[in-house]
Amino acid sequence: MVTRVGTVAFQGIDVLNVDVQVVMASGLPAFHIVGLPDKAVGESRDRVRAALSSLGLSMPPRRITVNLAPADVAKEGSHFDLPIAIGLLGAMGVLSEDETRRMTAMGELGLDGTIAPVLGALPAAIYAASEARTFVCAKAQGGEAVWAGDLDVIAAPDLLSLINHVKGTHVLAAPEPKLFDELPDYPDLIDVKGQETAKRALEIAAAGGHNLLMSGPPGSGKSMLAHRLPGLLPALTSREILEVSMVHSLAGELPDGGLTKRRPFRDPHHSASVAALVGGGHRVRPGEISLAHLGVLFLDEIPEFHRQALEALRQPMETGRVSIARANAHVVYPAKFQLIAAMNPCRCGYLGDPGQACSRAPKCGADYQAKISGPMMDRMDLVIDVPAVNPADLSLPPPGESSADVASRVAAARGRQRRRAEKIGQGTPDINARIDGQMLEDIAAPDDAGRQLLADATRAFGLTARGYHRLLRVARTLADLDTADRVSRIHIAEALSYRRLRPGQPNAVSA
Repeated sequence: MVTRVGTVAFQGIDVLNVDVQVVMASGLPAFHIVGLPDKAVGESRDRVRAALSSLGLSMPPRRITVNLAPADVAKEGSHFDLPIAIGLLGAMGVLSEDETRRMTAMGELGLDGTIAPVLGALPAAIYAASEARTFVCAKAQGGEAVWAGDLDVIAAPDLLSLINHVKGTHVLAAPEPKLFDELPDYPDLIDVKGQETAKRALEIAAAGGHNLLMSGPPGSGKSMLAHRLPGLLPALTSREILEVSMVHSLAGELPDGGLTKRRPFRDPHHSASVAALVGGGHRVRPGEISLAHLGVLFLDEIPEFHRQALEALRQPMETGRVSIARANAHVVYPAKFQLIAAMNPCRCGYLGDPGQACSRAPKCGADYQAKISGPMMDRMDLVIDVPAVNPADLSLPPPGESSADVASRVAAARGRQRRRAEKIGQGTPDINARIDGQMLEDIAAPDDAGRQLLADATRAFGLTARGYHRLLRVARTLADLDTADRVSRIHIAEALSYRRLRPGQPNAVSA
């Protein structure tokens, strides 16, 4: 008789059902796992054997075959330990077949029978809920799994506790959903002295979810400003929490097995590879852009990143997802991230400073800035220069506005965007940076004076179609910050002031 237990395999964030089939037959004692297992799955034999031995159970001297169906899908990871052990317990008569058939299980077994957390518990639990199955996982991930909805979750610390629970001799307590409500103490914007233009650009970027590039000499406060952006952003909504947590669950980055309202903020080092940024590797794990989904990706010293890695960001910035094609896999991860970048104007950092200008200027600046391609620059909604702070400003008292003051205006602007999206209909993006097509033309149509200025600027400065639409999105955000129903000339003019082809060049208005 074949004993069956359910588990899952992953292709990106897609969950595939895997049927673990265990059969014991007569013949020479053997233990085989078939169904395209990788090395970690093949090693389950030894972990499962040791875990059962710790319970005082020895493997029957029979020919044991474990089939992971469908057999043409690669099985990767240590989470197959637990379903294989449950299948063996069913085949040995310790658990009934009716009980094992209703389970979807995942967990890594220790040699002493303990159940360790694994990657992907939340998406696996969501799949189990859709199939009306009981989800079995490690105790540490129970608070994560119950967010999947209306399903029974058995979160067991070890194999013995799981057996006692199923038999009813010692019932485990139902796990409680774990959510970290308190947001961390972000650095406050009140610490930044001077840089009023940069603060204004940061507020606009936060209000509309726009991409921002800051250029300035070393020590001007670019990184300081970027690390204060998360404190201006609103908390994730309930739907967004699940969306973000599914990706972080697959990457094993959920804090203590719980969910959080905190928007992701990722700041990889400039030595990051293409696979590290967009995703990949042997098991095609999510990259930094997917881990920054619905949050912020901060690239400090952006010209120092590998050119190939930067160019790989261009398509995800437009589509909001990344498709990773490999010889053995084709997976898709979400990647709706807000790009914040910082750079020096040249390699030495002091281009344009008469006191510290290098002998190779301006060619060194042109060569350094050319590391960022034109198509990449065209995707930056806001490009600003962050000049060195005047020493006199450093001795001044702190400015009056804190992060909380700016965050309240950002929340109000995003609230207007959300209400507008709800009024338009389901599926409408709820921030201006993601509005496109005819919908953008409708909500960001400027008044007559603004339309004339926009037409003149398009002709005079050769705006691309992408640049034209990104300018409209920024203008719509400026109108939302001003609580204006219509985009006016002043909003178009300010949006144009942030639009330029290269850092350090004059903007469309000043030119």
